[in-house]
Amino acid sequence: MHNDTSDPVPPPTVPKGLKRAGLVAGIAATIVVIAGLTLRSSETVRASEWSQARAVPNVSLVSVRSSDGSQSLTLPGTMAAWNAARLFARVNGYVRSWSKDIGALVSAGTPLGLIDTPELDQQIEQAQAALTRARASASLARSTARRWNDLLGDHSVSQQEADEKNGDLAVKLAAVKGAEADLRRLLAMKGYATIRAPFAGVVTARNADIGDLVGPGASGQQPLFSLADASRIRLYVSVPQAYGAAMTPGLTAKVGVPDYPQQQFDARVVGTSDAINPQTGTLEVQLVADNPGALLKPGGYAQVNFAIPRQRGALTVPSSALIFRAAGMQVATVGPDSRIHLHKVTIGRDSGGTVEIVAGLSPGTSLVDNPTDSIAEGEQVRVSGRQHA
Repeated sequence: MHNDTSDPVPPPTVPKGLKRAGLVAGIAATIVVIAGLTLRSSETVRASEWSQARAVPNVSLVSVRSSDGSQSLTLPGTMAAWNAARLFARVNGYVRSWSKDIGALVSAGTPLGLIDTPELDQQIEQAQAALTRARASASLARSTARRWNDLLGDHSVSQQEADEKNGDLAVKLAAVKGAEADLRRLLAMKGYATIRAPFAGVVTARNADIGDLVGPGASGQQPLFSLADASRIRLYVSVPQAYGAAMTPGLTAKVGVPDYPQQQFDARVVGTSDAINPQTGTLEVQLVADNPGALLKPGGYAQVNFAIPRQRGALTVPSSALIFRAAGMQVATVGPDSRIHLHKVTIGRDSGGTVEIVAGLSPGTSLVDNPTDSIAEGEQVRVSGRQHA
């Protein structure tokens, strides 16, 4: 029996280079995993910080300042003549002539037109005849009463008869007075046949043409002439109620008109309506301006600029800082803890871009400008800017 005595086969050996490469690969993989975990953790932290930063709103603050000096208020106004009249025909008749046309400067009492009054002329003649008749009757009654009074002295007539004659004389004298009054009335009406200027001014309209039937009996009666005294101009301005207390007599204003854009006219307040119009919530204010050269035209439009003294103790803030809510007007401030605090305020005059606060704030306070509709008491915020009102 043959025994195999050959040497056993040794196990294969691993090259040294391959072992080193595997070790390096393992270390690299470990580093990659660690780096990935670190990067992801860093991104998670940054995302959390970004989310938190986005959750805290940024706000800008604006400073409150005291209301000093005066405030400019510009409002539209309507101009009117110092005196204006529309002259109607007082008597029935036909226009015979007119002597003044539009634009004519006239003095008080100047004849403007003449009306023929044939019916009135006949009434005057009748009244004159009635007066003559009444005077003749009164003269006869006076003579009769005198004779009967003489006869009463020697008892030739009774007292009753004398009293009757004296009474008849009194009636006839009263008739004379009535006839005289009637004649004076008709003559006064005849005076209206001449249309005269009631004051010095300029003729602004003429509606009288020769032959026109005019007077109370005419259909569609209109003024024959219109007259205006524009030596001074009245201005009427509707002022909001918030400024009504400042509209005192003597308050001055500057007036501008479209036809003279580079020129300003001085005016002053002379009175107000002392009542607020419930439809517009405004007070009607009347001003007067001198009008040399008749540059200001009655009936025209004007811009009236008032220099109104500001209310004492009032503060001025931008309108953008106000919060309109059911609880009333509010503003927001930021406390030392960077949290919102809401304050209820009382509004004074509104100038559009700014408003006056008359109660609820103190000078030097900083308010949140343009607050969001959802801003709430105690909300955390971050101040990103500050500006002056």
